Amino acid sequence: MQLKIYNSLTAEKEIFKPILDGNVGMYVCGPTVYSNVHLGNVRTFLSFDFIYRTLMHLGYKVRYVRNITDAGHLTDDGNVDNDRFVKQTRLEKLEPMEIVQKYTVDFHKVLDMFNLLPPNIEPTATGHIVEQIELTQKLIERGFAYESNGSVYFDVLEYNKRGLNYGELSKRNIEELFANTRDLDGQGEKKNPQDFALWKKASPAHIMRWNSPWGEGFPGWHLECTAMSTKYLGETFDIHGGGMDLKFPHHECEIAQGKACNDAAPVNYWMHANMLTMNSQRMSKSTGNYILPMQLVTGDNDFFEKPFHPSIVRFCFLQAHYRSVLDISNDAMIASEKGFIRLMEAVKVLNSITANDEKPSGFSLADWKNKCYEALTDDFNSPILIAHLFEAVKYIFALNDDKETISTVDLEDLKSTLNAFIFDVLGLQNIEENNNEKLDQTLKVLIELRNQARKSKNFDLSDQIRDKLLAEGIELKDGRDGTSYVLS
Repeated sequence: MQLKIYNSLTAEKEIFKPILDGNVGMYVCGPTVYSNVHLGNVRTFLSFDFIYRTLMHLGYKVRYVRNITDAGHLTDDGNVDNDRFVKQTRLEKLEPMEIVQKYTVDFHKVLDMFNLLPPNIEPTATGHIVEQIELTQKLIERGFAYESNGSVYFDVLEYNKRGLNYGELSKRNIEELFANTRDLDGQGEKKNPQDFALWKKASPAHIMRWNSPWGEGFPGWHLECTAMSTKYLGETFDIHGGGMDLKFPHHECEIAQGKACNDAAPVNYWMHANMLTMNSQRMSKSTGNYILPMQLVTGDNDFFEKPFHPSIVRFCFLQAHYRSVLDISNDAMIASEKGFIRLMEAVKVLNSITANDEKPSGFSLADWKNKCYEALTDDFNSPILIAHLFEAVKYIFALNDDKETISTVDLEDLKSTLNAFIFDVLGLQNIEENNNEKLDQTLKVLIELRNQARKSKNFDLSDQIRDKLLAEGIELKDGRDGTSYVLS
């Protein structure tokens, strides 16, 4: 079957044709590590983990690159006081790289908890300052960028004058953008309101800074991804992914930088994961409709009646197509838990079934497999794949009740195929089989979170973690060598 991918650039499903036959270069925008990874981030990264797993299952050799943004960058108003890293260093009274390390560790722990595979390469913005300076110099030399008061900006108007199209991904009209946008820089440095920073002059208050031909400063956010993606995947590569919120301006700017530098489109297939909502409302700290991944897993929240295992959360997320809005609620999580348990029961039952060739079966394994692969190759349609898996679940329980039959060959084929789809492609884990190991890993994470809470004098959270674990029969014991746990 031919793999079809919805390309955000053309707004159509297209037959996937990799640049190098049998190989895929895929870049996904990673986190900006100044705070805890939120549940919406998890949804995006989990979606691309499923896509990564599917590509490998279909036989592709994949180079998956996902970056870490660990250099400060300004918010849209251009005010250094609003730099996310600067604000967080002041709030937590830590050095910038302490902030980076703290939240990079949190990011990896959360993704590991949800069984996401690590990328092949995970470059950092601070590790590629030289490449970003070189790209900026090249854009200046080619007339697509200009220096102003120690900062360097990409000239969007010049880009369009040369017959290129800033706005092609987000389908925005450049004339309307110029007409409706005020100068967000606030210092009058830009020629045009839509020009974006490639390199920003560091004010005395800015902590993270590097030397450059234009003075001390730091790279623009958009430039970081162009530098890292092209270094590891080439000037043009197959797939670029990220959240829907990155389409404009971030990915739009990446396209412009790539075309201006290399006279070629940087990416063949743009893919965007949609939003996550909770109780049909946008998740937001300001409204209180907000929950961290760990709070969903531990049950330490006011939205869900109980904690949910990470694999159940993963199963819930994959029941929505990556391009659809995913809404989570208590009812949705409870339903996902029931479905997950039944799926795992079917796996267990299938291992105990013996073949019976006395009469033909009404279930066609070949047709079923064909439908599953049709779902996978139709823009990675996880909810349709899961629906087909439950057709097999129904058949498995009918086999167990001697209401259906299966040949020896088909039985082995069903076992291997079902296991591949459930564990390799969907990335689910059998909670029963992994119970002791996963319990230990989860408790280690909780103990570390409690230790962090105690260090930051958040004793309410520290006590909540201890008390909730105790209520579940897990007693934490603090000693000279650290914290251990005892199961009662």
